[in-house]
Amino acid sequence: MIAMQYSFTLPADYDMAIIDRRIREKGPLLDGFPRLRFKAYLSARKRDDGFASAENLYAPFYLWDTPEGIDSFLSSPGFSALARDFGWPSVQTWLVWHTEVASDLGDARYATRDIRPIAAHSDLTRHRETAADDARSAIGAGALAVIAAFDPTKWRQLRFCLWPAVPPATETTRTDAATETTQTYSVGHISLPQAP
Repeated sequence: MIAMQYSFTLPADYDMAIIDRRIREKGPLLDGFPRLRFKAYLSARKRDDGFASAENLYAPFYLWDTPEGIDSFLSSPGFSALARDFGWPSVQTWLVWHTEVASDLGDARYATRDIRPIAAHSDLTRHRETAADDARSAIGAGALAVIAAFDPTKWRQLRFCLWPAVPPATETTRTDAATETTQTYSVGHISLPQAP
Protein backbone atom coordinates (compact mmCIF):
# COMPACT_ATOMS: atom_id res chain seq x y z
CA MET A 1 0.00 0.00 0.00
CA ILE A 2 1.01 3.60 -0.58
CA ALA A 3 -0.14 6.69 1.33
CA MET A 4 -0.43 9.96 -0.59
CA GLN A 5 -1.24 13.57 0.26
CA TYR A 6 -1.08 16.98 -1.34
CA SER A 7 -1.93 20.21 0.38
CA PHE A 8 -2.99 23.68 -0.68
CA THR A 9 -2.29 26.59 1.67
CA LEU A 10 -5.05 29.15 1.29
CA PRO A 11 -5.01 32.86 2.23
CA ALA A 12 -5.87 33.77 5.82
CA ASP A 13 -9.07 35.50 4.66
CA TYR A 14 -10.09 32.70 2.25
CA ASP A 15 -13.77 31.75 2.46
CA MET A 16 -13.43 28.15 3.64
CA ALA A 17 -17.11 27.58 2.85
CA ILE A 18 -15.86 27.20 -0.75
CA ILE A 19 -13.79 24.18 0.34
CA ASP A 20 -16.71 22.76 2.34
CA ARG A 21 -18.95 23.04 -0.75
CA ARG A 22 -16.30 21.46 -3.00
CA ILE A 23 -15.97 18.51 -0.62
CA ARG A 24 -19.77 18.03 -0.51
CA GLU A 25 -20.02 18.13 -4.30
CA LYS A 26 -16.82 16.29 -5.31
CA GLY A 27 -16.39 13.89 -2.38
CA PRO A 28 -18.81 11.20 -3.54
CA LEU A 29 -17.19 11.14 -7.01
CA LEU A 30 -14.29 9.03 -5.71
CA ASP A 31 -16.46 6.54 -3.83
CA GLY A 32 -15.51 3.17 -5.31
CA PHE A 33 -12.48 4.50 -7.26
CA PRO A 34 -10.35 1.52 -8.40
CA ARG A 35 -7.49 0.51 -6.09
CA LEU A 36 -8.39 3.22 -3.54
CA ARG A 37 -8.60 1.93 0.04
CA PHE A 38 -9.90 5.33 1.20
CA LYS A 39 -9.66 9.05 0.56
CA ALA A 40 -10.12 11.50 3.42
CA TYR A 41 -11.17 14.97 2.29
CA LEU A 42 -9.37 17.18 4.81
CA SER A 43 -9.37 20.87 5.62
CA ALA A 44 -8.05 23.06 8.42
CA ARG A 45 -8.91 26.59 9.44
CA LYS A 46 -6.75 29.11 11.24
CA ARG A 47 -9.46 29.26 13.89
CA ASP A 48 -11.26 25.95 14.25
CA ASP A 49 -13.36 24.41 17.03
CA GLY A 50 -11.22 22.29 19.32
CA PHE A 51 -7.83 22.82 17.67
CA ALA A 52 -5.68 25.48 16.07
CA SER A 53 -4.05 25.45 12.66
CA ALA A 54 -1.28 27.79 11.55
CA GLU A 55 -2.93 28.14 8.11
CA ASN A 56 -6.09 27.54 6.13
CA LEU A 57 -5.55 24.24 4.30
CA TYR A 58 -7.20 21.90 1.83
CA ALA A 59 -5.22 18.66 2.07
CA PRO A 60 -6.79 15.37 0.90
CA PHE A 61 -5.15 12.15 2.11
CA TYR A 62 -5.28 8.84 0.20
CA LEU A 63 -4.47 5.23 0.95
CA TRP A 64 -3.88 3.28 -2.26
CA ASP A 65 -3.66 -0.48 -2.73
CA THR A 66 -1.27 -0.18 -5.72
CA PRO A 67 0.78 2.42 -7.62
CA GLU A 68 -1.59 1.99 -10.57
CA GLY A 69 -4.32 3.59 -8.46
CA ILE A 70 -2.20 6.71 -7.96
CA ASP A 71 -1.40 6.85 -11.68
CA SER A 72 -5.07 6.48 -12.63
CA PHE A 73 -6.08 9.29 -10.29
CA LEU A 74 -3.26 11.72 -11.16
CA SER A 75 -3.99 11.13 -14.87
CA SER A 76 -7.73 11.71 -14.44
CA PRO A 77 -9.88 14.69 -15.44
CA GLY A 78 -10.71 15.15 -11.74
CA PHE A 79 -7.08 15.81 -10.82
CA SER A 80 -6.70 18.09 -13.87
CA ALA A 81 -9.67 20.14 -12.63
CA LEU A 82 -8.19 20.32 -9.13
CA ALA A 83 -4.83 21.54 -10.49
CA ARG A 84 -6.64 24.09 -12.66
CA ASP A 85 -8.60 25.43 -9.67
CA PHE A 86 -5.84 25.42 -7.02
CA GLY A 87 -2.49 25.05 -8.77
CA TRP A 88 -0.08 22.20 -9.48
CA PRO A 89 0.60 20.54 -6.11
CA SER A 90 3.62 18.67 -4.83
CA VAL A 91 2.33 15.15 -4.18
CA GLN A 92 3.88 13.44 -1.16
CA THR A 93 3.96 9.65 -1.00
CA TRP A 94 4.93 7.19 1.72
CA LEU A 95 5.47 3.43 1.66
CA VAL A 96 3.11 1.88 4.20
CA TRP A 97 4.57 -0.09 7.08
CA HIS A 98 1.36 -0.81 8.95
CA THR A 99 -2.36 -0.03 8.81
CA GLU A 100 -5.18 -0.43 11.29
CA VAL A 101 -8.63 0.37 9.90
CA ALA A 102 -11.92 0.02 11.79
CA SER A 103 -15.13 -0.96 10.04
CA ASP A 104 -16.84 2.35 10.94
CA LEU A 105 -14.32 4.52 9.05
CA GLY A 106 -17.15 6.64 7.63
CA ASP A 107 -17.69 8.06 11.14
CA ALA A 108 -14.35 9.92 11.04
CA ARG A 109 -14.68 13.66 11.71
CA TYR A 110 -11.06 14.61 12.45
CA ALA A 111 -7.60 13.55 11.33
CA THR A 112 -4.10 14.01 12.67
CA ARG A 113 -0.93 13.80 10.65
CA ASP A 114 2.50 13.56 12.29
CA ILE A 115 5.68 13.72 10.22
CA ARG A 116 9.02 13.08 11.89
CA PRO A 117 12.54 12.78 10.47
CA ILE A 118 14.29 9.42 10.41
CA ALA A 119 17.92 9.78 11.43
CA ALA A 120 20.63 8.43 9.14
CA HIS A 121 21.67 4.84 9.84
CA SER A 122 18.50 4.20 11.86
CA ASP A 123 17.28 0.68 12.51
CA LEU A 124 14.29 0.70 10.14
CA THR A 125 13.03 -2.62 11.47
CA ARG A 126 12.74 -1.12 14.92
CA HIS A 127 11.05 1.99 13.51
CA ARG A 128 8.53 -0.24 11.73
CA GLU A 129 7.84 -2.34 14.83
CA THR A 130 7.43 0.76 17.01
CA ALA A 131 5.12 2.32 14.43
CA ALA A 132 2.94 -0.82 14.41
CA ASP A 133 2.76 -0.79 18.23
CA ASP A 134 1.84 2.92 18.19
CA ALA A 135 -0.87 2.24 15.60
CA ARG A 136 -2.46 -0.43 17.76
CA SER A 137 -2.30 1.94 20.77
CA ALA A 138 -4.02 4.70 18.79
CA ILE A 139 -6.82 2.31 17.81
CA GLY A 140 -7.16 1.42 21.48
CA ALA A 141 -7.42 5.16 22.25
CA GLY A 142 -10.35 5.53 19.82
CA ALA A 143 -8.81 6.12 16.39
CA LEU A 144 -10.81 4.69 13.49
CA ALA A 145 -7.74 4.29 11.26
CA VAL A 146 -3.97 4.58 11.65
CA ILE A 147 -1.45 4.56 8.82
CA ALA A 148 2.25 4.19 9.68
CA ALA A 149 4.53 4.79 6.70
CA PHE A 150 7.85 6.21 5.60
CA ASP A 151 9.38 8.22 2.76
CA PRO A 152 12.86 6.92 1.88
CA THR A 153 13.57 9.83 -0.47
CA LYS A 154 13.48 12.37 2.38
CA TRP A 155 13.79 9.92 5.30
CA ARG A 156 10.60 10.91 7.06
CA GLN A 157 8.12 8.84 9.04
CA LEU A 158 4.35 9.41 8.86
CA ARG A 159 1.61 8.60 11.30
CA PHE A 160 -1.87 9.44 10.04
CA CYS A 161 -4.97 8.87 12.17
CA LEU A 162 -8.70 9.29 11.62
CA TRP A 163 -10.83 10.04 14.70
CA PRO A 164 -14.58 10.28 15.45
CA ALA A 165 -13.96 13.36 17.67
CA VAL A 166 -11.14 15.83 18.32
CA PRO A 167 -8.34 13.82 19.96
CA PRO A 168 -7.63 15.30 23.42
CA ALA A 169 -3.88 15.59 22.73
CA THR A 170 -4.50 17.94 19.79
CA GLU A 171 -6.68 20.45 21.58
CA THR A 172 -3.67 22.66 22.38
CA THR A 173 -1.34 21.56 19.59
CA ARG A 174 -0.12 24.18 17.16
CA THR A 175 1.66 23.31 13.95
CA ASP A 176 5.11 24.68 13.28
CA ALA A 177 5.27 24.61 9.47
CA ALA A 178 9.07 24.80 9.51
CA THR A 179 9.47 21.55 11.47
CA GLU A 180 6.45 19.72 10.02
CA THR A 181 5.31 17.98 13.17
CA THR A 182 1.58 17.62 13.89
CA GLN A 183 -1.36 18.93 11.88
CA THR A 184 -5.00 18.39 12.80
CA TYR A 185 -7.74 18.50 10.16
CA SER A 186 -11.49 18.34 9.88
CA VAL A 187 -12.81 15.47 7.76
CA GLY A 188 -15.49 16.50 5.26
CA HIS A 189 -15.99 13.15 3.51
CA ILE A 190 -14.44 9.67 3.34
CA SER A 191 -14.46 7.91 -0.03
CA LEU A 192 -14.45 4.14 0.37
CA PRO A 193 -14.36 1.13 -1.97
CA GLN A 194 -17.62 -0.20 -3.37
CA ALA A 195 -19.21 -2.86 -1.20
CA PRO A 196 -18.73 -6.35 -2.75
